[in-house]
Amino acid sequence: MKKLGIVITDGVGFRNFILSDFLAEAEKTFDEVVILSCLPAAIYKDLISKSKVIELTIFTEKPPTWFFRKAKEVAHLRLNKENNFGILDNYNVNKTAVKSWRGYATQFIYQFTSIFYSESWITRFNFMQQQTFKNLKISVEYKALLEKENFDILFFTHQRPPYIVPLVYQAENLKIKTATFIFSWDNLASKGRMAANFDYYLVWSDLMKNELQQFYAMISKENIAVVGTPQFEPYVLERYHSSKEDFHSKFALDASKKTICFSCGDISTSKNDEVYIETIAAAIIDRKIETVNLLVRTSPAEDPIRFTKLVNKFPFIKWNYPKWSLSREGHQEEWSQRVSTIEDLKDLRAILAYSDLNVNMLSTMSLDFMQFDKPVINSVFGNEKNGLYDDQRFLSYVHIKNVVNSKATRIVKNEGELILAINDYLLNPNLDSENRKQLLQLQVSKPLQHTGKRIAEKLLEWS
Repeated sequence: MKKLGIVITDGVGFRNFILSDFLAEAEKTFDEVVILSCLPAAIYKDLISKSKVIELTIFTEKPPTWFFRKAKEVAHLRLNKENNFGILDNYNVNKTAVKSWRGYATQFIYQFTSIFYSESWITRFNFMQQQTFKNLKISVEYKALLEKENFDILFFTHQRPPYIVPLVYQAENLKIKTATFIFSWDNLASKGRMAANFDYYLVWSDLMKNELQQFYAMISKENIAVVGTPQFEPYVLERYHSSKEDFHSKFALDASKKTICFSCGDISTSKNDEVYIETIAAAIIDRKIETVNLLVRTSPAEDPIRFTKLVNKFPFIKWNYPKWSLSREGHQEEWSQRVSTIEDLKDLRAILAYSDLNVNMLSTMSLDFMQFDKPVINSVFGNEKNGLYDDQRFLSYVHIKNVVNSKATRIVKNEGELILAINDYLLNPNLDSENRKQLLQLQVSKPLQHTGKRIAEKLLEWS
C-alpha cells in the first residue's frame, strides 16, 4: 500500500496539479492520495471525489523565523551572483534603506552575509530557521497530522513559499520522503533560495536539471527527474477545447479580422504594459498595421484597475479579465489565494489557439503561445535613460538570454520595431516557427501528453 500526500501551496498549484490530469493519474498510481491544502478546502468541491482534502492551518512567520529565512536567501544570492545578472539584480533589488526593524535587520543581513555566505553558512541559517518554529503550536499540529496520515512520500507542488517550511521540517523528523516541483522557468536562475531541502526534485527540462545542480551542488542527479510541466498539459486535454466560433463570440471579436493578443504581467515587473497596449491601439487607429482585433488578457495575480483609462480611451479593445477568484483574504501572500476556474482555463486555451500573434513583456506566456506555434513579440521599451521602467535589464537574465539567443521571438525596443514585427508576423506567421519549436524543446523537454502520469509514476518510484 502506497500513500501520497500532495501539498497544494497556492492558486497556480491548484490550476497545474488539480485541473490538469495529474490528480487523476496519481489516484490511479497510488493506493491512497490525500491533498494537504494551503487553500480553503471548499474550492475542491465538485472537482474531487476520491481523494481526501485536509485544509492546513496557515503558518505565519514571526520575526526570528523571517530573519534566518532572509539570511539564507541573501546568502544564496550572494553566493551565486557572479556572472549571473538575474541573481545579481535580485540581490541588489532586495537591499533597503527603510528605517524599520525589518529594514535595519535586512541591512545587517547584507553586511553579515557579505562575509559569511558559503553553503555551510546557508545550512546553518536553515538550521536556525527551523529552531525558531519547532515548538510552535502549528509545528506540533503538523507533526501530529503527518504521524496520523503516515505518508510514503509528501509532494510539494512549489519549492519556494515560506509557509511550507514547518511541514517539510516535520517530514524530515519523521523520515517521510519529500519531493518538490520547480515551479517556474525562472525560479532557479534568478530567484532566491528554495524554502527548504527536499529528497527529490521534479523539473521541466534537461536545462532546468543542469541549473538545479549548478545552484544546489549537494543534490545528486539521481534525485532529479525531468518530467515536463503540468502547466501546459490542459492544452492537449479535450475537456478544455472550444471552437474558433466560440472564441469570437465569447470575446465579441470580428471573425473576418486577425487577432492580436497582448498578455499582461503583474505590475511588480511589467509596469510598462499600458505603454505597449496604447502603442498597438494607436497604430491600429493610424492604420500603421492592418485592421485587427486587439484582445488584452490581464494578469490573474492582480486587479486590472490600472487599465481603466485605456478601457475608456480605446473602446474597440476587447478585454479578458482572468476568472480567478480570491479564495481567502488576509493571507500573508494574498495573490497566492487567487484560484483559477475551469471557465478561465477554457478561455485561455482558446486565446492561445485562435489568436494570430502574441505580444508580452518577456512573460512565460511566450511559451504558452508557442505550444500552438503562434508568433510572439516581446516588448521592452524601458531602459535606464528614457524614463520608463527599465524592463530591458531583464534581457540579461539567464532564462531570457535563452529566449533572445533562440531567435524564437522578436525582441522590440521601440514603437517602430514593434509595428514592424507585428506586420511581419501578420503577413507570415510561419516566420521563426522552427526556432519556437527548438526553444520549447529546450524549456520543456517532455511531451505535453501524459505529463500528469509521468509525474505520478516518478513519485511512486521514489516512495
